[in-house]
Amino acid sequence: MRANSLDLLRYAVRRVGTRSIGPRSGQCGLRWSSSETRQWSTPLAKQLAEVINTTGPVSVAAYMRQCLTSPDGGYYTRNTTDHDQFGVKGDFVTSPEISQVFGELVGIWLYTEWLAQGQKKKVQIIEVGPGRGTLMNDVLRAISTFKHFAMSVEAIYLVEASPHLMKQQAKLLCGTDELETHDLGWKSTCKYLPRCNIIWCEDIRFVPKEETSTPFILAHEFFDALPIHVFQNTASSTIPASSTILTPTGPIIPKHGPQVPKNHWHELVVSPVQSSSSTQKGDPEEFHLTVSKSPTPHSLYLPQTSERYKALSKIENAIIEISPESLSYISDFAIRIGGANSAPTTPPSSQSLSSTSQVSRSSPTPPFQKATPSGAALILDYGPATTIPANTLRGIRAHRPVSPFTSPGLVDLSADVDFLALAETALSSSPGVEVHGPVEQAFFLSTMGIEERAEKLVRKAKLGKDVVADMDDTVKRLEGGWKRLVDRGPTGMGRIYKAMAIVPYRDGVVRRPVGFGGDVVG
Repeated sequence: MRANSLDLLRYAVRRVGTRSIGPRSGQCGLRWSSSETRQWSTPLAKQLAEVINTTGPVSVAAYMRQCLTSPDGGYYTRNTTDHDQFGVKGDFVTSPEISQVFGELVGIWLYTEWLAQGQKKKVQIIEVGPGRGTLMNDVLRAISTFKHFAMSVEAIYLVEASPHLMKQQAKLLCGTDELETHDLGWKSTCKYLPRCNIIWCEDIRFVPKEETSTPFILAHEFFDALPIHVFQNTASSTIPASSTILTPTGPIIPKHGPQVPKNHWHELVVSPVQSSSSTQKGDPEEFHLTVSKSPTPHSLYLPQTSERYKALSKIENAIIEISPESLSYISDFAIRIGGANSAPTTPPSSQSLSSTSQVSRSSPTPPFQKATPSGAALILDYGPATTIPANTLRGIRAHRPVSPFTSPGLVDLSADVDFLALAETALSSSPGVEVHGPVEQAFFLSTMGIEERAEKLVRKAKLGKDVVADMDDTVKRLEGGWKRLVDRGPTGMGRIYKAMAIVPYRDGVVRRPVGFGGDVVG
């Protein structure tokens, strides 16, 4: 479980300049002087080092993106026939693999939203980052028991970049890993809803937006794996300000000489360690963080995008993490549910009136509008409820926390989710949505009835098992599973994981969804 490492691993930011680069070597560009003999842990590590030595240090976001999704050995995109990332035998365990009740309750939550919104007919079910398909498997099995809801599902979309995980998902959800080509990517028939296709695509932007459709979007442990940019607030000068001169008419600040230095955001970047240390425990770090000596395009722009970041501009050494890709995804979710903000209207000029045909060809695509907001998005992930994440980049391998700068491609990387940034972006992206949460996972699952559902499964297991030993194991697994999901201990999943919902906002009436303080309606 990734959450086991949240409070165990916090790497220190080393405020040093970028390392010097060795001399040019033939056809290989700029390389460390010892690169010819150095042994890298993975081919991806060597490739990253060669690129950085040639072009300079890269952002944390670029490093994460390559480590997780590079076609040349990324963690999620590499061939894993001999190793699985998920489950007890992999690197971490997720909530759906701990208990089937988790996915069943998510499916029931979708059903309650469908009821509350008037039982719409054209339903899309979308999951981003579906892993092995375990969550969607339990969700679809639960949905199949609600016949009218199941009949309203028009299509199921899985946003997946890994062809290897895609095959695992297809085998679980469709009974076969033989997929047919589709305009958006690939497709196969859902085994739980035989009249529906499951369609795979690499980006949510490929999933069609329709004014009359009702999208139900799931994002479980998805945002924590999206790349982050890390910034540190650094003083631009260490020279003290000129003294204030006291005069009979009041103090005067000299016009010349150094003034109080202003702080500037500098990006933390990744570069190779010149030589591996053999004294540290475990695999040595092959890369490390340094503070960029000069501003980067991201450091000049991203910290200015929110008042929350601006409020830290005068706090020296403050560190913030920002994930532009997360904000892009949550904006897409909100627009699908509630429609986009109307484009600003500007009076046409005389030139535009005289050249209508030319304007029509160059006019931008109008924003997606939705007359009646519908659908919902459920985000389940970990991170602080209100504060800005800082120093949360972590690695995990074989269920143990490791440095994120070892064995690129073999270590899962993640960072805390900034839930408040997601909520702000959703509300600013669409006038037709409202956001609820985040609430602790323990609260969400308890109000959804996890204990009652688990007790029902236990009673069923006791009736269906003839062998006492098998019955005891099943009961222990069922009871231990649901209790683990709602554990509110210091590192418990029920406290660390959060749930957040985006639902339609209509007629000025706020409606709390089930699991967030609301009741079943409709």
